[in-house]
Amino acid sequence: MRREFVLPVALFYGALFVVYGMYVPFMPVWLDWKGLTAGEISAVIAAPLFLRALVTPVVAVAVDRGRAYRRYLILLGWAALVFVLVLPLSHGFWLILLFAVLLVICNSTSMPLIDTIAVQGTRARGLDYGRLRLWGSLSFVAASFVGGIAISVFGGGAGIWLIAFGCALTLAAAYAVPASNRSNELSRETAPPLWKAVEPRELLACREFQLFLIAAGFVQAAHATFFTFGTLLWQKQGLSGAWCGTLWAIGVFAEVLLFSFSGRLVTKFGATRLIAIGAVASIARWLALAAEPNLAVLVPLQLLHGVTYGASHIGAMHFIHDAVPHEKSASAQALYATVSAGVAMGVATLIAGYVYAWGGALSYVAMAVIAALSLAAALQLIQVWNGAVLTERPAT
Repeated sequence: MRREFVLPVALFYGALFVVYGMYVPFMPVWLDWKGLTAGEISAVIAAPLFLRALVTPVVAVAVDRGRAYRRYLILLGWAALVFVLVLPLSHGFWLILLFAVLLVICNSTSMPLIDTIAVQGTRARGLDYGRLRLWGSLSFVAASFVGGIAISVFGGGAGIWLIAFGCALTLAAAYAVPASNRSNELSRETAPPLWKAVEPRELLACREFQLFLIAAGFVQAAHATFFTFGTLLWQKQGLSGAWCGTLWAIGVFAEVLLFSFSGRLVTKFGATRLIAIGAVASIARWLALAAEPNLAVLVPLQLLHGVTYGASHIGAMHFIHDAVPHEKSASAQALYATVSAGVAMGVATLIAGYVYAWGGALSYVAMAVIAALSLAAALQLIQVWNGAVLTERPAT
């Protein structure tokens, strides 16, 4: 029973993170190869982050009601593959923007769905979510490393084909994901229509959930400069594509190590304190990168990725499972993704693009400020959340 659940979910994580391992470090390189300016690159990266705020919660509410996780993963997989294959044929900023937005929305909407399956499934079977999720990180390591070599050999134009390969793998893996056997808490006959859905509003009315979104969302959004311009900054420092890929791999390898014993970390520190620890490490990491350190310093700084991303993400997943009623879990995952990899990340990406055009690596200082806001919210959340399931009372 465990094997029938673990293997297909791990394969889907692995395939989806091949896309991320190619897209995050090398999509900006491909956009630069296509002749887009720094402002246009940041707009292409940021635009889907805003628009997913409209799409992802709607899909999540539909999934919460119908439990059709697998069906939606397959539909999103097919759409992503079509859009990524159209991108190489697109010319000019607006066409590239259109299909890049559609591609990212499809892939990013898949993430909260598979996270919901993984968190609920691992808890029900007595498994460790982090040890399942690490297969995604491992594939990110391999993809970013191989992608860096491919970029060095074939040039920036190869980036989009690497992303397309990942989309094909993700679609194939979606067919293997097990269908949910949980009964729906709210029948389709009695449920209000999607445009009148109350699930997101009820969650957003809770002060604890508001603080959670700021704390967990902002610490993830503070990665914007690194995700958008990190590779370009390293290339300007004279690092090869292979070294850039290696540095990405080192960062995610540190994340894998943290995921491998995440259960013990949650037991020791708790979900909210892990988010706060991630914010503290984030402040230190971005301030150090703003000084444009040499390779000897970049390697240990990349190890902090295991904390800035990994610890805060594990904290977020466990907070959602412990604090949110199960019938609203996909909606909660979607709201977290909408903020962390959506609106907050979009704003942070636009800020990163503006400061990068003016001061290059000084863009990391702005990210440290965003991380400080995350830390403030996390400290408040530690004080107000008592570990119980959130009620539907309005914020006070």
